[in-house]
Amino acid sequence: MTDNAQNTDAAVDPVLAGYRKSIDNIDAALIHMLAERFRITQAVGEYKAKVTLPPADPDREQRQIARLRQLSEEADLDPEFSEKFLRFIIEEVIRHHVQARKGVDR
Repeated sequence: MTDNAQNTDAAVDPVLAGYRKSIDNIDAALIHMLAERFRITQAVGEYKAKVTLPPADPDREQRQIARLRQLSEEADLDPEFSEKFLRFIIEEVIRHHVQARKGVDR
């Protein structure tokens, strides 16, 4: 189905249009929340580099994963999906922390 056909379907079907509007709003909120999270983790990476802490903290990562898996179960969200999503974010944060450390080492 083309985008035009999908847009026409939503315009004709107000229930579908309402669902899609809610999804769009949630997606926008997720992007803003991720941006804020990465602003904070960037500051953490700069701090860790300044005080020579390692970029990764495997113990904290494991505690966070366990905590968020529990929250996922309570929220009726697939904990496997949540863990994959969090691990993706953690990997990206660590990559940023490594870059911050390289910037301090110069």
